[in-house]
This record gives sequence, structure tokens and C-alpha cells, in this order.
Amino acid sequence: MNGLTFLIPIALLMGVAGLAAFLWAMSNGQFDDPDGAAMRILIDDEDKEREERHDRAA
Repeated sequence: MNGLTFLIPIALLMGVAGLAAFLWAMSNGQFDDPDGAAMRILIDDEDKEREERHDRAA
């Protein structure tokens, strides 16, 4: 039981710290563009490289 007197407040403090970090991230715009990264993975970099090589050669 003595261990719980230390573990419960530590767990509560960690939860409050996590909530504070989440709220900070929300207020600073960390989640403004959730679809941008998902769309960037679909961009084919090889096509861009071919176009750049073609433009340099011309």
C-alpha cells in the first residue's frame, strides 16, 4: 500500500503532463495539416528526377 502512495500521484502528474503537451500542440498548430503527409507519400520522386535530368540535358 505504501507504494501506491507514490505511484498514484506520479501517474496523475504524468497524465496531466501528457494532456498539457497535447493541448500545447493543438494551440501551436501541430495538427493543422493531417492530410499533407499522407498525400506527399504518393508523389512519385522518380518522375521529378527524370524531368530534371531531361531539363538539364536540353
